Amino acid sequence: MLPNLANFLSSNGITLSLVMGAVGLVVAIYLIRIVTNHSVGTQLMIKVSTAIQDGAKAYLNRQVKTISLISVGLALILFLMSQAGKVHPSMPIGFLIGAVCSLAAGYIGMKIAVMANVRTTQAAVDDEHKALNVAFNGGAVTGLLVVGLALVSVGIFYIVMGTIIPEGSSDRGKVIVDSLVGLALGASLISVFARLGGGIYTKAADVGADLVGKIEQGLDEDDPRNPATIADNVGDNVGDCAGMAADVFETYAVSLIGALLLGTLSTNGAEMREVALALPFLLGGVAIVGSILGVIWVNFRKGNASRLLMEGVFIASIFSAIVYWPLCQWITPEDGLVMTNGSYSGTDLFWCSVVGIVMTFAIVLITNYYTATKYPPVNKIAKASQTGHATNIIAGLGVGNMATGLPVALICVAIWISHSLAGLYGISIAVMAMLALAGIIVSLDAFGPITDNAGGIAVMADLPSIVRERTDALDAVGNTMKAVTKGYAIASAGVAALVLFGSYFLELQVHLGVDDVPFSLKDPKVIIGMFIGGLLPFIFTALSMDAVGRAAGAVVSEVRRQISERPGIMDGKDEPEYAKCVDIVTKSALREMIIPAILPVVIVVVVSAIPELGYTALGGVLVGTIVTGLFIGLSMTAAGGAWDNAKKMIEDGAYGGKGSEAHAASITGDTVGDPYKDTSGPAINPMIKVTNIVAILAIKVFF
Repeated sequence: MLPNLANFLSSNGITLSLVMGAVGLVVAIYLIRIVTNHSVGTQLMIKVSTAIQDGAKAYLNRQVKTISLISVGLALILFLMSQAGKVHPSMPIGFLIGAVCSLAAGYIGMKIAVMANVRTTQAAVDDEHKALNVAFNGGAVTGLLVVGLALVSVGIFYIVMGTIIPEGSSDRGKVIVDSLVGLALGASLISVFARLGGGIYTKAADVGADLVGKIEQGLDEDDPRNPATIADNVGDNVGDCAGMAADVFETYAVSLIGALLLGTLSTNGAEMREVALALPFLLGGVAIVGSILGVIWVNFRKGNASRLLMEGVFIASIFSAIVYWPLCQWITPEDGLVMTNGSYSGTDLFWCSVVGIVMTFAIVLITNYYTATKYPPVNKIAKASQTGHATNIIAGLGVGNMATGLPVALICVAIWISHSLAGLYGISIAVMAMLALAGIIVSLDAFGPITDNAGGIAVMADLPSIVRERTDALDAVGNTMKAVTKGYAIASAGVAALVLFGSYFLELQVHLGVDDVPFSLKDPKVIIGMFIGGLLPFIFTALSMDAVGRAAGAVVSEVRRQISERPGIMDGKDEPEYAKCVDIVTKSALREMIIPAILPVVIVVVVSAIPELGYTALGGVLVGTIVTGLFIGLSMTAAGGAWDNAKKMIEDGAYGGKGSEAHAASITGDTVGDPYKDTSGPAINPMIKVTNIVAILAIKVFF
């Protein structure tokens, strides 16, 4: 019976996973209905919420137009390359599919978030737990949408290409690989734009609002007299919802495609290839069901918000692990999965998947430790604020750097174990198992901006202070959840990039017709490449940080102008011109995102085009980018989250409370941490993937 079951799963595994992906999308649609059935509150609440929705819609519409023009241009370049015989004609089609799906994931996620924020505020009027459910369900729409859309889009495109290319075709595998690389490139490149554009927008508005509103004028968070407050609330959605959704969509899709590349390039025979290709899809499908169970658990349980959200992740993880055991046993042939570098049993593959699940949960717990208010790191920063702005900054930088230790050690252990069990394919299974849980993880992330906006609406709509207290409590949890998700995304990107790095060398071997590609640290070309690659994340983050600084400076000038020229604003007699600040950050974000986003593409092309460097130097570029990018990304996101919660801790009454010197210092730390955690740090994730994918594409063009 088991051999027949193995044949059934390997032959129909992709189709089964698509069914589970479709179930995730159906549940997401059902959750939209649940969220929209809640009351939107008073007319003033609706007015504020509408202003946020209009601002977010205006920005994303302009971003879509800008990115679409760039995407069409790049697709045209790929088309010309296909006409020259460098790539298959399916690659530009795959590129456009990846780009469209990445944009769609972000756009729809943002739309749901701005619908959920005002309903969360109204729910908080009645009960904190009710508000938790509304916000989490709004976030769960984004989470399930991301994984469902990623699994379905990759699966359908793979099936279509497999149907178009005849089974007996000599270049069938190469054509399908080309198509998938195109899809991965489209998803990754658009994700960089979405992450950078949204990050620059949100942090320019946030920093500008804080510097003038809080420090110069002594206004509270989201005070309606602050001309930048609407732009700030808009930014939460276009950065943390749209940007993160596009980011995790591409990480999921690229990791799945990386596993498929390995399955195509390193298996012997059609039967083994079917198993190697079906298993990653099935892991993703099972985890979608697990994520749905986690969402149900959070909805029907009561208690501490942070604990409930962690329980949701735990339920999804345990369910997935339980189902993975028989799945790996059933799908693997009796003699094991035979690949070019060994034969692996179902037990080997199962433990690789467990490594990915354990890694997910461990990253969540580690990031929670470094960014939650109840643990020593955040307390350390809050306490340091008592002695000034400089000591706050020093403490935050120290926490960020220290926060890289445990995740990197965990990544090393995960790579070692999974590689020992099943080679490079085992690492790809661990990564896929880790990212398969993105449905529940992204739900936590989108929960953050929804609760943040809910608090802003409570203040601007002049609701009772108890409402703001309830939304603030959820917002503090949301800040930690956002940091957790960013840590998860960056850690998974580091391991996923290793899979792509391995795919790069396998593709080189096939392309050059050799059994092995020399790559030695004794070769100066490799060292040169590592230096260039190691430099890339530093230049990338410098450009994005500068972009936030320039845009924030423009917001500061505009807020000061309005308050100076219209003193009635501070008395509540005049309404600020919110649209002016929204327009400033919209234009700045769209202008500033382009150069950093195309930087990794330019670096790979330049290195590839220099004959004296070649593919060995390009391999060094990939290593350098992965290593330094991982450390910078983890450090920035942890430090930014810790700075933010240290400020909230002081605002709740610790170390002097609001208006104290410690509070002023914590605001400075938070404004420094804003572009760390929401612009530069998270954008490292798709940047690493773009570098690796363009390198795989460069093989066909330059070598």
